[in-house]
Amino acid sequence: MNASDILQGQPPATAEDPRRLMAEIEWLGGRLAEVREGIGRVIFGQQEVVDRTLVTLLAGGHVLLIGVPGLAKTRLVETLGAVLGLGEKRIQCTPDLMPADILGSEVLEEGESGRRSFRFLPGPVFSQLLMADEINRASPRTQSALLQAMQEHRVSVAGQYHPLPQPFHVLATQNPLEQEGTYPLPEAQLDRFLMQIDVDYPDRDAERRMMIATTNASDVRAQAVLSAADLLAAQRLVRRLPVGEGVVDGILDLVRRGRPDSTDLVEVQRHVAWGPGPRASQALMLAARARAVLDGRLAPSLDDVLALAKPILKHRMALNFAARADGVTLDDVIDRLCAPLA
Repeated sequence: MNASDILQGQPPATAEDPRRLMAEIEWLGGRLAEVREGIGRVIFGQQEVVDRTLVTLLAGGHVLLIGVPGLAKTRLVETLGAVLGLGEKRIQCTPDLMPADILGSEVLEEGESGRRSFRFLPGPVFSQLLMADEINRASPRTQSALLQAMQEHRVSVAGQYHPLPQPFHVLATQNPLEQEGTYPLPEAQLDRFLMQIDVDYPDRDAERRMMIATTNASDVRAQAVLSAADLLAAQRLVRRLPVGEGVVDGILDLVRRGRPDSTDLVEVQRHVAWGPGPRASQALMLAARARAVLDGRLAPSLDDVLALAKPILKHRMALNFAARADGVTLDDVIDRLCAPLA
């Protein structure tokens, strides 16, 4: 099995043809191992962050990376673009950033004949991998410019639709420490991120290797392992993975238990202001499949659902005042939701 076999647009494997599906998963697993190795040459000590980001990309989603400065969030996005062979662009979000600075705008041009017409100049959103650095520094009006792009993979300017390149992924970063001059992301935009990934400090050994590698004279750069076409094929393969009824029911039970108006959990009724919507179920289904593919397995399990529950649900739920008064965190609530599945 090679890349051309996957990219020929063959009909999806059926339940009667598991051998070909397994062969494609094995091929993809080998390439993803190379992707991990290529990223590991540049990014140190953030394996869980890397794996969750890869799961999100395989599922076709967007990522919100939250962490203090200096944890290689920006470098991770640049490295992913290089290793996956994606065209990338970067937006530095600031309070004075305007929607046109992201989407593009129309300019009036005059031809040699004197006839005037409008021409669309595409903005940085027309890329395969868009990095929105410090996204919470942009105003709500500017943040809303990404809503349609993230959901529909197209933008409308002056009444005209403009499709975005495929694949299209937004990887946004957010600094949790600096609150002055920032705007909280609205719930509608948070829901469009498949995962919220918290980036923590590396361990001592990883920080040691990082310190030595980044202060040497040589500069290690990532090399392309996949192409955009390979990633699109991998995303189609993820959607073909069979999912057992037990996993489907587990996802539905988990998500629905997190809604205050449809749960019998007293903790949720007392502490949760609003729970996850249907996008959470869709995200868990796709991400569980993608995690299985990343591990070279033919089908996802409940372990995949439990491992992904926090990064997928955390930004889709909100606590009320009673929770803050009782010292309850979202991690506590999600742990309680996952307990029956463990």
